[in-house]
Amino acid sequence: MKREESRGRFALMAFKFKIRDLLSPPGKILAEAGIRPGDTVLDFGCGPGGFVAAASRLAGDEGSVYALDRRREALESVGAIVAKRRLMNVRTILSDGPTGLPDRSVDVALLYDTFHSLDPPDPVLAELHRVLKDGGTLSFSDHHLADDVIRMRVASSGFFEFVERKRKTHLFKKKA
Repeated sequence: MKREESRGRFALMAFKFKIRDLLSPPGKILAEAGIRPGDTVLDFGCGPGGFVAAASRLAGDEGSVYALDRRREALESVGAIVAKRRLMNVRTILSDGPTGLPDRSVDVALLYDTFHSLDPPDPVLAELHRVLKDGGTLSFSDHHLADDVIRMRVASSGFFEFVERKRKTHLFKKKA
């Protein structure tokens, strides 16, 4: 795919996400994830960064937010948000899977509107399991998949157990 075409597709996706964020504010969705001050958060497949500012605010000055995406355009968008809002606790990771983060270093992992495009998804679930602290939370949302499919596919990986269906998200806990 040509770089210009890729940028055009990304711009369209970013526009759609801005509309989504107006209709469903990221702060309300992230409230379901249980992010607390001091937490380390990984936004896996962060896209244009719609959840970055809200996650940064919830984690606070003592916390950290890692925004990971495979597209450089996504991380440029996150970088613009970080600069505009002066978010000191946000770092970006350019990757299609491996995070480079230490084992058991993340309190909450966000996997929003990404799972349906993972083929296969198990390497990503394994990486999220690796970086999550014992008892860590995977907050999951993917409007492309039915609730029962989400629970079955994530739980069948053996890495996570289903905890609760919230209004906009599914919560899973890391299995030991």
